[in-house]
Amino acid sequence: MRKQIVALLAAMLITGLIAMSMVVIGANAMTNQKGTAASNSPAAAGSTTTSSDQAQQIALLQARVAQYQAREQQYQAALSSDNTQLTQAASEMQMIQQLLAYLQSNGLISIDSQGQITVTRR
Repeated sequence: MRKQIVALLAAMLITGLIAMSMVVIGANAMTNQKGTAASNSPAAAGSTTTSSDQAQQIALLQARVAQYQAREQQYQAALSSDNTQLTQAASEMQMIQQLLAYLQSNGLISIDSQGQITVTRR
């Protein structure tokens, strides 16, 4: 029981120290008059780039977006073509399986457990 009380007191002490540190750091940040502007704030952005630089950067980004969209359309077309070929191959495979089943059921061929096909003579 004594160990639990000591552990509880140690945990409360550590938690209190961390909480006080956070309060001190927060108060310091709030009262700091010489703070720096955030890198994505309009004040910081306006002081380092001009409007023509921003326009060029926007145009460049729009061109990249157009390239990515064109590339995506190519990928979609290729995917559609591949899906069509896959569907066609699946239907051909089904027809071949039906043909082999028909030939086997009529005794014209035999298929062993290894998948080897033997033509039987009548």
